Amino acid sequence: MRYVKLKKERIKEFLLALQDYGELYAPIKVSEKYFDFRKITNEQVDEVVLDYNRTLRPPRRFFFPEKEVLFTFNSKKVEMYENKEAFTSEPVVLFGVHACDIVGLRIMDSRFIDDQPDPYYRARREKGIIIGISCLPDEYCFCNVRRAEFVDSGFDLFLSEVEDGYVIRVGSVKGHKIIDSTENLYVEVTKKDSDDLTAFDVKKSKMFTVSGNWDSLRYTLELNDEHPVIWMRESEKCLGCGNCTITCPTCRCYDVKDYPNLDGETGVRVRIWDSCQFREHGLVAGGHNFRPTKESRFKNRYMCKNAYCKEVTTAYCVGCGRCTYFCPAGINYKENLIEIRGGI
Repeated sequence: MRYVKLKKERIKEFLLALQDYGELYAPIKVSEKYFDFRKITNEQVDEVVLDYNRTLRPPRRFFFPEKEVLFTFNSKKVEMYENKEAFTSEPVVLFGVHACDIVGLRIMDSRFIDDQPDPYYRARREKGIIIGISCLPDEYCFCNVRRAEFVDSGFDLFLSEVEDGYVIRVGSVKGHKIIDSTENLYVEVTKKDSDDLTAFDVKKSKMFTVSGNWDSLRYTLELNDEHPVIWMRESEKCLGCGNCTITCPTCRCYDVKDYPNLDGETGVRVRIWDSCQFREHGLVAGGHNFRPTKESRFKNRYMCKNAYCKEVTTAYCVGCGRCTYFCPAGINYKENLIEIRGGI
């Protein structure tokens, strides 16, 4: 793997150079306590935050939009017209993606490329550029027990913090091209930088509040399907708002709706994000609902997120902490999992 070093005083130049490769999005502060990936112009480069904890919305939205037109149709001509936007839009350069979110994108790839290839998602992903950055955990993070605190694939470049800058790992052909075209920005990596990386990893590992291996958690959840306390107690708190799934980096449920025009002949088919926490999600023909209660929907999310993704060899939950941090009812997903595990 190729390594170069970017000093902190050259970060701005680096960000400006990335704009040559597509529309640049990076984390900025959008309120007193929240961050989000936003489009960065030349004037906004100084607003980019490098040491944030998590973004309000996950990176998947750039490749799997909250709402998109799949195609237009004409019933009179019995024709449909593919939406070309996903294939013709400018590439997205996503800067500052944490390791857990990169794993989340790899999980999304396993469903929308490896399993059932989706042309719209694949077109956006193939054009996109992912630039990761190292981070330190807070009390909501548990990516370490999900094996998502470090990545060696799924990115084009990855910036790891050292004392006076960042060591950049190159992870793709696109990454090599970016480094080659901006080689004047970098210096060689030294032994001191290597020691700094090790020290950073040690510091990071000590900051996590949980440890061990949670790979078997899916079996524990299945065996506690009738837990005497947790499902009823926690689901009673739940507002059913779906915020946990909307902010999740790996949730992929969607609904498809047709919207006819007033002429009665033409219209559009639209794909929109859905949530397993909505009552309508389980509603099928004949009025039957296969998850009629809030408790059953609540339990389903825990089972789904802790199932095994064989393509990425980890759980569908990457331990980013968003579902807890952004839950308006104060439901603590990580603490609930610890309780189910017996307090460890």
